[in-house]
Amino acid sequence: MTDIDDHHQQLQRDAHFLCSDQRMDTELVDTLVLQLNRIYPQILSDKEAHRFRNLSVPTKVRLAELLKHLHGKGEEACHEFYRGIHIHAEDVYSSLPTRVIQRDMEDPKWTYNVEICPERYMLNDRGTLFFLSCFSFIACIAMLYYYREGETLRCTGPFLHCSAARLSKDVLISYAEVGKQ
Repeated sequence: MTDIDDHHQQLQRDAHFLCSDQRMDTELVDTLVLQLNRIYPQILSDKEAHRFRNLSVPTKVRLAELLKHLHGKGEEACHEFYRGIHIHAEDVYSSLPTRVIQRDMEDPKWTYNVEICPERYMLNDRGTLFFLSCFSFIACIAMLYYYREGETLRCTGPFLHCSAARLSKDVLISYAEVGKQ
């Protein structure tokens, strides 16, 4: 979101995510209610805090009612709720949809780097030594075949039928012919 967007609008956008996120458990909701009640009694009175901490009501229902209540209280209440989430559950705060959109707008390359880098290293997990040993093996078989002038060795016959061996054989033959001239 842009700087024009306020916490009041952000809370409206994030409400569904907050109510469905498993990390918003009973303990976290109670902690947020207590913080709002103790530090900002004008936002959440004792009676309201008691209602939002009632354990006989499911946590998701209490959270949805708390968000509606804070939305009705205005910008300051929404700001303090976000501040409480940031203090007590930074992982939830950083994964809020409005925060993710802000992060993407600030650094559009961020998502590109996270998605591409693991794939780039995934292809190279065996290392250069593995590649060099495989290439050397195929090159040796091709050279043996070439210098035996078409005679297939018993051990190399099956390997020379694969395309990589034939390709390396053709490359080595062309280098040998250029070297003779």
